[in-house]
Amino acid sequence: MREEGAGSEPEVSVSVLIPVLNEERHLRTAAAAMQRQQFDGLLEFLFVDGRSTDASRAILEELAAADPRIRVLDNPARRTAAGLNVALRAARGRYIARMDAHSVYPERYLQRGVDRLERGDDDGVVWVTGPQLPVGDGPWSERVVLALTSWIGRGGEADKWPGAVDGDAQDEFPLTTSVFTGVWRRADVDRLGGWDEGWPVNQDAEMAARILTTGGRIVCRPDMGAQYVPRDSPRALARQYGRYGFYRAKTFLRHPSSLPRSRWLSVGVVGALLGSLVPVRLISWPSRTATAVYLAAIAAISARAAPRAGRHTIFLPVVYVTMHVSWGVGFLLSLAKHLPRRAALQAWPRPLERDEA
Repeated sequence: MREEGAGSEPEVSVSVLIPVLNEERHLRTAAAAMQRQQFDGLLEFLFVDGRSTDASRAILEELAAADPRIRVLDNPARRTAAGLNVALRAARGRYIARMDAHSVYPERYLQRGVDRLERGDDDGVVWVTGPQLPVGDGPWSERVVLALTSWIGRGGEADKWPGAVDGDAQDEFPLTTSVFTGVWRRADVDRLGGWDEGWPVNQDAEMAARILTTGGRIVCRPDMGAQYVPRDSPRALARQYGRYGFYRAKTFLRHPSSLPRSRWLSVGVVGALLGSLVPVRLISWPSRTATAVYLAAIAAISARAAPRAGRHTIFLPVVYVTMHVSWGVGFLLSLAKHLPRRAALQAWPRPLERDEA
């Protein structure tokens, strides 16, 4: 293969960027699905290891030894956005794809993404993706899957994430907020400057906001749906959603239009819980009423899911509360951290300008 910048069209068609950090449990399954990609061209898989402390690095070296399309790179920063940029700098393809090391993608994922970009030169499509399809692997993981099938579990966005479609369906719909991995032209990713490393979480949403701000379009194809395994304990779920909320707030402060109204539900839940503790009746009474309404709603939604949830039904309220409260707390903590700093940065140039005058 010719090196990037050799003065001719790259031989690699698609460079697939895959950040890895302690993924030994799902890594072989995910990598096997990537290797089965049916694509009319040459692929390369750039696995970027964030110095995993489990067997992930050894598994990657083994895979690389058996498949020349696989390269293993080092990510000393250990964060997803940094790893993606490491892989981007090493990539040789005309197209860039991102895949997760704990997800399983359909065999024509890359082909469908590239085909859509190639026929969309004049319609502003910059990013092609598919829905995120949760698959349980453990009791709590299965409960999270059940919760994610309802509108209240997905923040009011469940209707925007249909299931995978077999065959070559061309149906698609635009996305404005939630985005899961995907395929881009290399030139577009370079123009954007890659992923912002200030976002260890929610970096796809931040990049999506930049694309939409400049008039680009993002489309989701149901036939590109990829399976992933949700967290399998309430503690891990709380930590995950707390980080989601924290960095979603940071994205919101930079791109206010990026946050759908439905996401304020979690903030409202936390606000009602906090208000219930205030020893002022004018505040505590409506807050307790709102909390009671919320709990009644998730109890009713959980009961409605009983025919398919079975023994998991009783645990669904725990999942909903964990997701909403963790996300809302993370969001509010992020606002408390970043709003004063943002206000200070906005105010700082003013006295300088007066001094210079």
